[in-house]
Amino acid sequence: MSSEKSLLATIFGTIWRFINGARLIVLNAIFFLFLYLFLLVLFDSDGTLIVKQSSALLLNPRGAVVEQYSGSPLDRALLQAAQQTQPETRLRDLLEAIRRAEKDDRITLLVVDPGELWSIGLASLLELEQAIEQFKSSGKSVIALADHLSQSQYYLASLADEVWLHSEGMLWIDGFSAYRNFYRDGLDMLQVEINLFRVGEYKSAMEPFVRNDMSAEAREANLYWIGSLWQQYLEGISRNRGVPLEQLSEGINDFANRLEGADGNFGQLAFEAGLVDRLVNRPEANQLLARMTGPGEGSEGYRQIDFMNYLAVSRPQDVASAGKEIAIIVAEGPIVRGLQPQGLVGAESLTRSLRSLGRNKNVAAVVVRINSPGGDAFASERLRRELQALRDSGKTVVVSMGDVAASGGYWIAMGADEIWASPSTITGSIGVTGMVPTFSRTLAKLGIYADGVGTTALAGKLRSDMPMEEDLKRIFQSATERTYEDFIKLVAVARGMDQAEIRQVAGGRVWSGSQASERGLIDQTGSLKQAIDAAARIAGLGGEYRTRYVESEMSAFESLLVDFTASAAVRLNLVPALDPVIPLGIVDELLSDLRLLGNISGRFSLAAHCFCDFRHR
Repeated sequence: MSSEKSLLATIFGTIWRFINGARLIVLNAIFFLFLYLFLLVLFDSDGTLIVKQSSALLLNPRGAVVEQYSGSPLDRALLQAAQQTQPETRLRDLLEAIRRAEKDDRITLLVVDPGELWSIGLASLLELEQAIEQFKSSGKSVIALADHLSQSQYYLASLADEVWLHSEGMLWIDGFSAYRNFYRDGLDMLQVEINLFRVGEYKSAMEPFVRNDMSAEAREANLYWIGSLWQQYLEGISRNRGVPLEQLSEGINDFANRLEGADGNFGQLAFEAGLVDRLVNRPEANQLLARMTGPGEGSEGYRQIDFMNYLAVSRPQDVASAGKEIAIIVAEGPIVRGLQPQGLVGAESLTRSLRSLGRNKNVAAVVVRINSPGGDAFASERLRRELQALRDSGKTVVVSMGDVAASGGYWIAMGADEIWASPSTITGSIGVTGMVPTFSRTLAKLGIYADGVGTTALAGKLRSDMPMEEDLKRIFQSATERTYEDFIKLVAVARGMDQAEIRQVAGGRVWSGSQASERGLIDQTGSLKQAIDAAARIAGLGGEYRTRYVESEMSAFESLLVDFTASAAVRLNLVPALDPVIPLGIVDELLSDLRLLGNISGRFSLAAHCFCDFRHR
């Protein structure tokens, strides 16, 4: 027996020594790999970025232009290092790069290349227009360069002194629209029962689940607000290009005939219409730009630095080091309860940030930048109360609306001292909906049924596998009407208007920012910068203040880790060149609606939500 134990001990001892030795080898290999990469990054100076004299700032936004990146900073940075993220560009980065370049003697030219811009709201485009106009006032030129131009890309390009389009390129402008998928017949085929509760004849957020087409009320309201935005778009193009409004409208409506007259040549038609200044291919364009700046290095045809690299190596202009602080906090995405990552407006997440600002004695004012179509009514009310609490603590609170601040997004804004919006902001939608889908008939087709007992008439009845009884429907409709009445009262108090006046502009109806201003729903139309100036005025700060964005940030170690791994990946050419994931329109919309249907199955919560958050492509 002792010999057997000795043999087993020898065998297991050998196995353990092998495992332990292998572990040490792997750990040492990892250590030396990281040491090698660290030294590689540390001593490689070839990647040092500098801004050379007579350089062009390249403004080349990628993906969707947003107020705030989605996800946590660490997750995004790690995915970005591997080029795995859905491309996003922050509006503030574009604006800041333009503002710094205006006063930078090394930057002599701004080149706008919107080729990788997927979507952007008109309100964001108007913010960029102000910044680029200010850049031009310094005497520097702006050139837009593109192979093809979509509607939103063209508005950005039109801000330039000259627009250069590829000789074989395309310019496509077709107007704004508000189309959606409707699912009633499909849900009927699946025997899904939709129990809808709403107040407001124009509140159409949940229409697709109970109709096969747009209601007359939704059609009227949607055409009104998108008509306002379309008029602003045309006026902007006319202003930037010097093309009469009537000529623009006629050219779009008669596009087929005019394209045939140009032998199907999109570029030639755009040139003849005065929408572009040159038809030129990329090599030729690079040569022309090189004459204005100087030759570039490597594959670059002209001396340039893209806006993100420029932000990394340049310094902000006129940064105040003393005085009080104006904090800017972003509320972007659907409004939901709980702690949420960036890209969602989590009631708990935003509440904690607002309370932290309330305790900060250096913060004199808070500007809340809202870019949200709304969401959960309870979460919206909680956030409105937090803004009111900030005001009660002595802080100035100003809301600046981005591309959209409707329904729950508007609800939040009522807690501010002043509400500012772009003329193109989508806002209003003062209405409430609630919806509970049930699947008892769907399951019955599979031979699945629900039955049981409860201690009351309501016990166990709120189930997705049972039809909704009338008493439950009455309860939920009553709650919906009460929430709507609360919404009306809150708006009336916040805006200093009679409830009767608010009802005239409520009912779930959506307005553009300019229309909302005419109806007293906001205080002023203007940019984020103007809203910040208003906050300083109300707080009595004069010119002695500094601004700061309040966001989740990586720790020092996380930032070091990300910078290190990203730099090493670039040095070793380990970063994969992936094709961008382009939004698929109908597929994205369908998946979004299915997620909504799935998320609310079997529960009831009231929503102040507007399906109007479209960014122009």
